[in-house]
Amino acid sequence: MALPLGSVQLYTLAQQFSDDMGGSLDKLAAIGLKNVEAFDFVRRPREIRSALDASGLASPTGHAPLLSDELWTPDGSIPTPANEVVFEAAAEIGMTTVIDPFVPVERWLTQDGVKDIAERLNAASETAKTFGLSVGYHNHAQEFLASFDGKTAYEYMVSLLDPSVVIELDLFWAIVGGQNPTELVRSLGDRLVAVHVKDGVPPQGNPFAPDAPDFDSASLDQRHPGEGEVPTEDALKAAGDSLKYAVIEYDHTPGDVFEDVAASFAFLRDGGFIA
Repeated sequence: MALPLGSVQLYTLAQQFSDDMGGSLDKLAAIGLKNVEAFDFVRRPREIRSALDASGLASPTGHAPLLSDELWTPDGSIPTPANEVVFEAAAEIGMTTVIDPFVPVERWLTQDGVKDIAERLNAASETAKTFGLSVGYHNHAQEFLASFDGKTAYEYMVSLLDPSVVIELDLFWAIVGGQNPTELVRSLGDRLVAVHVKDGVPPQGNPFAPDAPDFDSASLDQRHPGEGEVPTEDALKAAGDSLKYAVIEYDHTPGDVFEDVAASFAFLRDGGFIA
């Protein structure tokens, strides 16, 4: 079985990356990483590509909103450009896959809303092909609130996707959504090309539920892999040869961000989970 490549979602070190792009990438390279997953890259592809090249890193995957007019995160909103603009920037950076990281809660609560998400992903995939790219979707926990035809909204969405659309599964958010990440990995089969390696203690209840209190990333109890409740080892072992990237991410680091990334990288490397 071919092992996936290690990577890190740059949202993990958003402040450090903003303050010192080159220096933060150099620190990731010193840890041993060769790949990153860019975010907020559309407005500065040339700058990011130059910094990646200088640090000896690549960004084969990246996060950008493809399905919404505005990307909401627990820490603020980001306006969204047209898909073609996203793909042009991604190609300039050297990406192969652009992944939508978040679709708002309300669109997952109705069957028509989920159908619309799938249709938009399928359409984005067709456009992406003209740029030599593929597209995918990354989950949080709101995708598991509703069910249709005996399937969670997430599973229902996946069933409607064109085979060209891929999946990046966030293991922590899956367990927050009440799912068994290992079983979910198996069910996704060859569509699964990346996982977000993230551990911690899930909050009580789904924080994306319509009646849940407001929350932000700082409230999350996230920990190094193997120190929380996510069955990271089992989930990684359950993945097939289609898994290309094991992407380290923290929404909220428990300590120094580079030390936390290094701990996650050591877990993946020493456990034989990445090439």
